Amino acid sequence: MARDYDSQLLESVSVRRRRLRDALLFGAQRARRTADERLGKVFAGIAIAAVICAGCVGWSFVQNMMEKQKEEQRKQEQKQEKLVGHEVVEPTWPTGHFGQYGTNNPPSASTSR
Repeated sequence: MARDYDSQLLESVSVRRRRLRDALLFGAQRARRTADERLGKVFAGIAIAAVICAGCVGWSFVQNMMEKQKEEQRKQEQKQEKLVGHEVVEPTWPTGHFGQYGTNNPPSASTSR
């Protein structure tokens, strides 16, 4: 008799837990849900997915534009380097004292100390 009571108690506890779990997952009135409610949830899910996709596309566009700007900037810098490299730039030496040389001419490799 005690074993019947124990098994009955265990079974009733498991049934209660299952009912509570189902109520938590599906709501108290899970049998009363209509197709309109489910359809509304489907549309809401689609709308959320569309917003997420639009955000991803926007982020990709912004990254692509920033990459293009950096590439244009690199091209401009390379153009400027090429232009500066072709110009003949004569060094100008400051007027004044060059130590032992005493002239305004730059020191040459042939001059010894």
